[in-house]
Amino acid sequence: MKKILPLLCVVGLSVSAVASSGKATLDQRLENSRVIINEIMNTPDQGIPNSIMKQATCVAVVPGLKKGAFVFGGQYGQGVVTCRTGHGWSAPAFIRMAGGSFGLQIGGQDTDLVLVAVNDRGMEDLLSSKFKIGADAAAAAGPVGRNTQASTNLTLKSELLTYSRSRGVFAGIDLDGTVVSQNSDDTELYYGAPHTFDQILKGNVLPLESSKPFLRTVVKYFRESQEQD
Repeated sequence: MKKILPLLCVVGLSVSAVASSGKATLDQRLENSRVIINEIMNTPDQGIPNSIMKQATCVAVVPGLKKGAFVFGGQYGQGVVTCRTGHGWSAPAFIRMAGGSFGLQIGGQDTDLVLVAVNDRGMEDLLSSKFKIGADAAAAAGPVGRNTQASTNLTLKSELLTYSRSRGVFAGIDLDGTVVSQNSDDTELYYGAPHTFDQILKGNVLPLESSKPFLRTVVKYFRESQEQD
């Protein structure tokens, strides 16, 4: 027993270290997502239109995709999502995006993805365990330009508007065939306890301190969009 106790201590420390490292990675993912939203919206001629942000029900960001990770059916992106509730924007949950070939193979450049749900149907998609863009959820390449007016037809027919940024260029993109799924492992690791996406994205889980800069950034641009005529 005396020999086992030190071994158990070492194992316990190792698990703790791995959890700490994993949490730091998730904190960085949130920070990267904050920076992406901020940089995009600070470029008026390339930002997500105020008319889109004004009706956003959820915002998802997948930072730093790389060409080498784009494999048919393979995991290629990890991101975060927050949704609008009756008392503000929800704590974030973590998602995966995989599959599909949609023209993102651009040298060795990183590519950032942003998805904006523009109605309750889009929010319900993101609450589901997994869905395929184009098959289970109607999506369209989103228009850009802070003062651009999105057509009523576009937002009525689409549940999600999709964007990419690579080589400094931000534009709408066709993500048909891409699978979006819940990353329950990362979500549980982040919160230190299991929570359903429904609980988190409907505002029943308090946001952790490290997620607040990302949430404040989303709230900032959502509020600004409400102030536009």
